Amino acid sequence: MLKQIEGSQAMAQAIAACNPEVIAAYPISPQTHIVEALSKIVKEGKLPGCEYVNMESEFGAMSACIGASATGARTYTATASQGLLFMVEAVYNASGLGLPIVMTVANRAIGAPINIWNDHTDSMSQRDSGWLQLFAENNQEAADLHVQAFRIAEELSLPVMVCMDGFILTHAVEQVDIPEREQVARFLPDYEPRHMLDPAHPVSIGAMVGPEAFTEVRYLAHHKQLQAIEFIPQVQREFKEVFGRDSGGLVREYRCEDAETIVVALGSILGTLKDVIDERREKGEKIGVLGITSFRPFPSEAIRAVLKDRKRFVVLEKAFSVGIGGVVAPEIRAALRGLPFWCYEVIAGLGGRNITKHSLHGMLDKVADDTLDAITFLDLDMELVEAELQREQETRRSGPIAENVMRHAVKRANLRRGVPTPGAPAPSTATQEQK
Repeated sequence: MLKQIEGSQAMAQAIAACNPEVIAAYPISPQTHIVEALSKIVKEGKLPGCEYVNMESEFGAMSACIGASATGARTYTATASQGLLFMVEAVYNASGLGLPIVMTVANRAIGAPINIWNDHTDSMSQRDSGWLQLFAENNQEAADLHVQAFRIAEELSLPVMVCMDGFILTHAVEQVDIPEREQVARFLPDYEPRHMLDPAHPVSIGAMVGPEAFTEVRYLAHHKQLQAIEFIPQVQREFKEVFGRDSGGLVREYRCEDAETIVVALGSILGTLKDVIDERREKGEKIGVLGITSFRPFPSEAIRAVLKDRKRFVVLEKAFSVGIGGVVAPEIRAALRGLPFWCYEVIAGLGGRNITKHSLHGMLDKVADDTLDAITFLDLDMELVEAELQREQETRRSGPIAENVMRHAVKRANLRRGVPTPGAPAPSTATQEQK
């Protein structure tokens, strides 16, 4: 059913259409509206047979999901940012036990400093946890990916994260064709667990495994991810047959057929990138976009097939590995091993900073001229950086970086407006009190 609806509400309705039997969750922005809406659906009796468990922490939520899934219940939860980190031990346990839990990650920056806005640091921190990770470009795809996630998770007996950009998608109001229960029933079969706790057939799960078998167990986790590489496109095709929409899959090309330069990205930024690419195409530039939907498993062969004959590519990332650079770019370079290419890494949108068309055009102008640095932080304010570095040189007790940078930014903005800021440090040097 086509509705003008907030993203979080659309997700709740799409998830409810999948008939989960247990929902265990703890609210944290920006996923709160999803689990609130689901709790209301359950309370109103619109999801019969589902138990909603309001937990006291994210660790408790994932632990409850593990218990529910181990008994054969279709299970769902959601989290973001610090909430995902709080449940990390249980996150690894869920995948190690092969439990097909579906979880929404409403992507949000990880502190410190505290930040509630969007980037991909949270889910990227769990890239080695054994969970599949599917990234949505828009709310329609996010809704569709949740339906597909239950199918993928339950067939492979692996947990799946559906990653959608916090606030940018979760709180955006737009048209979404909500999957109908009747359609979902044709696409998503009744859950038949591959293994479950059953008093009639007692087994142990979560046993200790020593060196004699641990490598083999971990290899099988890797093998299941490789199985997912084959299964995800199959699910995409079957979804299209039922719903008439081409959502999901491993990667998605946009105007790549004759492109010499390709921009690679994940998530909602793909919409803005497509607009920028259209504008540059009108000027005759051969450029395209490759969107990665499946970050785990990583679709190396699909990416290699698109990028192998290109002159250059740009990886636009909303997370980075401190001390080295991007997270996605090294994996793409590994996929292209043995081929000649030039790769630019562009870190953008951290902590919710807007990624504007103007900035993207400026970055791509430098790419076209081969003047862009190999690793670039888009719209980095070097004045703020240099002021803090100078402050640290001038005094040992320079104070906390985040607070210093914020005060400097506020004072600079006030100076430009002619407004004094009492007590703020000088723009380019440490205050006398700090000295």
